[in-house]
Amino acid sequence: MDIHVLPSVLSHTIRIPGSKSHTIRALLLSLLSERRSTIEGALLSGDGLSALTAARQFGATITEEGNRLLIDGVGSRPMAPPDIIDTANSGTTTTLFASVAALGDGYTIITGDEQIRRRTIGALAEAIRQLGATVLFTHPSRTAPPVVIGGRMSGGRVVIDGSNSQFVSSLLLSTPLLDGDTEIVVTNPQETPYVRLSLDWMERYGVSVAHDGSFSRFHVTGKQHYRAGDHTIPADWSSAAFPLVAAAITDSHLTVLGVDVADSQGDRAIVDHLAAFGAHVEIDEPGHRVTVRGGTPLVGGHTIDLGPTPDMLPALAVLATQATGRTRFTNLAHVRQKETDRVFEMERTLTALGCRVHSEGDELVVDGPNTITGGRVSSSGDHRIAMALSVAGLAATGEVVIEGGECVSVSYPGFCEDLARCGAKIWCN
Repeated sequence: MDIHVLPSVLSHTIRIPGSKSHTIRALLLSLLSERRSTIEGALLSGDGLSALTAARQFGATITEEGNRLLIDGVGSRPMAPPDIIDTANSGTTTTLFASVAALGDGYTIITGDEQIRRRTIGALAEAIRQLGATVLFTHPSRTAPPVVIGGRMSGGRVVIDGSNSQFVSSLLLSTPLLDGDTEIVVTNPQETPYVRLSLDWMERYGVSVAHDGSFSRFHVTGKQHYRAGDHTIPADWSSAAFPLVAAAITDSHLTVLGVDVADSQGDRAIVDHLAAFGAHVEIDEPGHRVTVRGGTPLVGGHTIDLGPTPDMLPALAVLATQATGRTRFTNLAHVRQKETDRVFEMERTLTALGCRVHSEGDELVVDGPNTITGGRVSSSGDHRIAMALSVAGLAATGEVVIEGGECVSVSYPGFCEDLARCGAKIWCN
């Protein structure tokens, strides 16, 4: 499916869908709880559906009532899945549920789409082995799915590279259920807001973990139990970044609804970044809404460390193309290991649309302002690349066509429809 975008301005409001990061953690912890949990506002597409399928495979009984889920969990020993777990394109589901597979008896086979089968989970696999479980890769020269995992972990001390926070979260979410205590030492901690997100959800389900505050050392007491409860999924700041940037780089007046500026999602920093670039931003914290008025000159010249919030690169790179001065995005090594190499993809696609963008090692440099020309570019199957290029098209001088646009449903089903309702000239075919 191609997304077609013509220069446009936006107005009115957009309600942002639920966070996929929150949804996946809520599903996993509901699975590992006894009795029934209720989840409101879950993201039931893309990654959210992958996590829902995985939870069912591990034995959870899940009833869907619109946007409300009733989940009867299985407690601390999930059943061995009756079939292979296919996580599709969801790296978060793959990594977080890998440790779940090491909690029960029997073996679990996890695989995914072509992208997942390229993404290494070697560091996580080695950590699970150190804690007493079995991990085997089906391909002799790779450390990516398909992977076979057998439990049960017993606890102990483990050292893991934290450049991929999902590996750290995976261990944190499962190790409280082990018979023994676990000491997790994290080298090179990155993406730490996502680790904080995991700890917050664990606390909601009644489990606590001691840590040093820098997310480099955790002591996890064993034999804990998750308690079922009723929870609501907040809106996804990662998704909200795209319409907010779209408003800032066009002569728009747009309000996004459902966002909580006090949420633990790191990508809420988009509000601060927009303000730093000179955009007019209004925050209504009690009303869970943010308004951006475009049409004001944007000023770049910033150096932005995206180590804590790597998913923001695509949206911020587009923002920087319309700002005066050189903007440098740093600490991007782990951004190259997402659904795609997003450093390469943003350099490639924005350059194709006439922008001055280049990479320097694991940094991306944008010189602005730029005139975004029309053209045809590919999303490479990455939902954040597709949304970023759609936003760029709103500020272009001609039509922008994004190939492979169906991938936006991974995190933001209805993205194109929401923008169209707010005045964007955007359609799919």
